[in-house]
Amino acid sequence: MGLMLCPADDDVASPDISWSHYGFNLFREWLAQIEGFALPEMVGFGGKRAWNSITTTLAPLLNHPDDDGDLAPSQCADMLPRLEAIVGERPQVADDPVLQRRVDDTRQLIDVLKYCVDKGVPLDFC
Repeated sequence: MGLMLCPADDDVASPDISWSHYGFNLFREWLAQIEGFALPEMVGFGGKRAWNSITTTLAPLLNHPDDDGDLAPSQCADMLPRLEAIVGERPQVADDPVLQRRVDDTRQLIDVLKYCVDKGVPLDFC
């Protein structure tokens, strides 16, 4: 089983991205590391560190149930600049297939978030 992040617009042609639960966890751990903290240290991920102790626009994505709920278009818009910067900071990744996968996933997520912002619809976790 896995999860999918997709616009809440019931349009089957809209972009989406999917992972296994394990793959999504690895993706979020990678983003958290880039943002300067370890996801397993956080409340809800086995740790005791409170989410209000970190500052990142990616917190709504990182601290979200895997397969329930949504993110508002405004939250999607807030995350876009940071995700675009992360992709821009990693131009040469061809020699690292794991890093290439993370960057490709980030690009695909950016496309989904932009669609949500442009259409004014939430991002569903399902």
